[in-house]
Amino acid sequence: MTTGEQVRDSPTGWVAEHINRYVDTDGADGHEWRPGVYTLLLTTRGRRSGALRRTALIYGRSGDGYVVVASQGGDPRHPAWYLNLLAEPEVQVQVGAERFTARARTASAEEKARLWPVMADIWPAYDDYQAKTGRDIPVVLLERL
Repeated sequence: MTTGEQVRDSPTGWVAEHINRYVDTDGADGHEWRPGVYTLLLTTRGRRSGALRRTALIYGRSGDGYVVVASQGGDPRHPAWYLNLLAEPEVQVQVGAERFTARARTASAEEKARLWPVMADIWPAYDDYQAKTGRDIPVVLLERL
């Protein structure tokens, strides 16, 4: 990803506001989104547009890596950010003030079986989201490059 390239933030108003506060304060305002619930910023390259796209996601940890869930609130379709990283797995991540390049990959079935309960402990609504959709909600690992 090219440094200095314009990044388009989530078109969802409250998410864009969250991202702006997060970026403006190096995560001081936004890293902890709710008590005990932390977010990171994920930047992917649009699979059709080629534009950089940024969203805020709840995260967990797995070893040195970060874990996010492509839930989209239980929507029957995968979120655009997930489809983007399938096409281009090299992504940019911001956690608090730290920014780094990572490779994104969908967790294997065995990894998901271990990581889903961890993520549902952080955000219990993930179980509700999975119950309301026939889509197998992916768990994604972000591994620093």
